[in-house]
Amino acid sequence: MTAGRLISMLTLIGLLASSWPAAAQQGSLQASLWKTYKSRFLDASGRIIDNANGGISHSEGQGYGLLLAFFANSRSDFEQIWSFTKIELLVRNDGLAAWKWDPAAQPHVTDVNNASDGDLLIAYALAMAGAAWDRQDYVSSAASLARAILENVVVERGGRVLLLPAAEGFDAGERADGPVINPSYWIFEAFSIMAILAPSDQWPRLERDGLALLNTMKFGPRNLPAEWVSLARQPKPAEGFEAEYGYNAIRIPLYLLRAEAEIGLVKRLQEGMTVDGGTPAIIDLSSGEPKERLDDPGYDFVNHVVACVNNGTVVPNAARELTSEFYYPATLHLLGLAYLVEKHPSCL
Repeated sequence: MTAGRLISMLTLIGLLASSWPAAAQQGSLQASLWKTYKSRFLDASGRIIDNANGGISHSEGQGYGLLLAFFANSRSDFEQIWSFTKIELLVRNDGLAAWKWDPAAQPHVTDVNNASDGDLLIAYALAMAGAAWDRQDYVSSAASLARAILENVVVERGGRVLLLPAAEGFDAGERADGPVINPSYWIFEAFSIMAILAPSDQWPRLERDGLALLNTMKFGPRNLPAEWVSLARQPKPAEGFEAEYGYNAIRIPLYLLRAEAEIGLVKRLQEGMTVDGGTPAIIDLSSGEPKERLDDPGYDFVNHVVACVNNGTVVPNAARELTSEFYYPATLHLLGLAYLVEKHPSCL
């Protein structure tokens, strides 16, 4: 690394550290909880296993694993997860990560298209860890990935700045109803960090336009956004997908809370996605009826986080234990817990 490049990287690390209290998040996840999580979902190779989805790994899971390892201040686990991600998924020519890795297939990457939420999570985790642990290599990799995200999946269409779900298959011209977005891919807390890594006024516009879209997308009797939304004209559920508020969308209220978004929007989404006194569910947008109740405590923990932020409700002791046996709800549970430890410890 040249002297000029080193100075630039140190400046970048300083900006990251000053703009986001990365060091404060270290230890926001108890070591015992991380130990339980990794015993269930982290393979010795460094891949996070989606055990409800055929045991595959994906860029989203690797990003979540990096983020949780950072919150647990587990440097060795972070490096292990990053090593797998770098070697196995960063195989595209544009700097983005291939999204799907299947241990039963050969070659293991069975879909080389990316998933923009996975890319964001990976870049975000690398940036925070690099700033907190003074790892210039992590920050450099984060900056490269942020630039690739900006160049390939952040687009301006119809006067809005959008995050395409992937580099291929969702834009205008690729679909009759394109562009199509997935609102749950917008990781709002990461955008200010991306703006440091790859400076552009597109990042704050992306955040503003994403929040504006969530405030206007009110489909069906429960006033919920669809999992996949066409923006070819007025927003509507995209063709070829179930018109539902689905598994991915369950995380939107949590993402909004972690980004300190307006609580009114969070409450509307959380109330719309729950049934029978508070159980999260997949919602049919046309009828407003639940298609599937999501009884796993990991999904329910989103309700606890909302109740804490909204009115200071203390989280029951039993809800603080990681009992989810499946990767996705367990991940949401720990993301919610880490947030409360850092921002609302009085609820614990």
